[in-house]
Amino acid sequence: MAKISPIQFFRQVKQEVKKVTWPTKKEVTQTSMMVIVLVAIAATFFFFVDQILGWVVKLVLGLGV
Repeated sequence: MAKISPIQFFRQVKQEVKKVTWPTKKEVTQTSMMVIVLVAIAATFFFFVDQILGWVVKLVLGLGV
């Protein structure tokens, strides 16, 4: 592996960053909202699954209801 100077390295980094296609503010907002909604749905789903499984375990072990 060839060694390069720090200056040359940062020049290459700058060139590569210029090639990046950055998302628009609208795209970032939309994807962020989608993530928030999906996390809320997943959290609600797992909350109810946890409640049901907890109830089943208590029922099987004779500790509850």
